[in-house]
Amino acid sequence: MAKSVTRVREAAATAGVAITVLTMPVSTRTAAEAAAACGCAEAAIIKSLIFAAGEDLVLLLVPGDRQVDPALGASAVGAPLTRADPKRVRAVTGFAIGGVSPIGHLTPVATFLDTAVGDGPLFAAAGAPNSVFETTRGDLLALGHFAPHTAREKCPIL
Repeated sequence: MAKSVTRVREAAATAGVAITVLTMPVSTRTAAEAAAACGCAEAAIIKSLIFAAGEDLVLLLVPGDRQVDPALGASAVGAPLTRADPKRVRAVTGFAIGGVSPIGHLTPVATFLDTAVGDGPLFAAAGAPNSVFETTRGDLLALGHFAPHTAREKCPIL
């Protein structure tokens, strides 16, 4: 098992949230691929999108069928959002772009959960290009490093 998948499992266990990692026979790198592999709608896939916000990296969790509105994202985060350098993303989170999990980062990253994320069941990246875990909105809130100034559930970024 990949070290990154182990980190995801350990992060969930530390937070007291039980997860089961599903290893798929096909890629789950994109929302469309993950939805096909999981047999669900793209809206049930949680995209973990890393952006640079000034000097910091931020993690935006959004439904797989939606796109981040840069202006709303910047308003929620409190700084303009720019594309994050892939090498920096890997160094900070331990994950490559296209496989960033919402949990298990090497360094905590301020997290923002979009209001469009439903209750579940949801599927999120589990640290490998063909692994996901099933989750719910409530579990994501329990697992994440949510920015202290956000109202957690009131963070429209789409």
